[in-house]
Amino acid sequence: MRILGIDPGYGITGFGLIEADRSRFQLLRCGAITTPPNTDFSWRLEVIYNDMTELLRLTKPDAVAIEELFFGQNVTTGIGVAQSRGVILLAIRQAGLEVYSYKPMQVKQALVGYGSATKHQMQDMTKRLLHLTEMPKPDDAADAIAIALCHARSSTSLLSQLQK
Repeated sequence: MRILGIDPGYGITGFGLIEADRSRFQLLRCGAITTPPNTDFSWRLEVIYNDMTELLRLTKPDAVAIEELFFGQNVTTGIGVAQSRGVILLAIRQAGLEVYSYKPMQVKQALVGYGSATKHQMQDMTKRLLHLTEMPKPDDAADAIAIALCHARSSTSLLSQLQK
């Protein structure tokens, strides 16, 4: 199964495409969609939408996993990320794909087995699962890969098979 993981943002949207076959995982492609700061926000959303549409067309994923938003201290930033996530979700649905959303704690739990895992622990487990010598850059791409791995591990669990 080809899984595209997405870490939404409006300055940087990370993506990671993996191939998952039961408990074997391979990184196929990763990177980021970027928009320059201090430019019209609606233009930035259009760039994200167009680039996401093209990414979906090129990678042809079987499933798309995206991080759910977590609003911390900066609500203004959160609103911008939510708008970015909205155009990403639209692109995914227009491509005819299902969307699977995961909270940051779920991603940590699926990869490390501990919902409060550190960034270092997450990166270490991602490297191990994909047999990488170093983490891909930028960090947003690495986070997107972790989201894809979370879906791969969650969708192949015995519990998910019983729910079908």
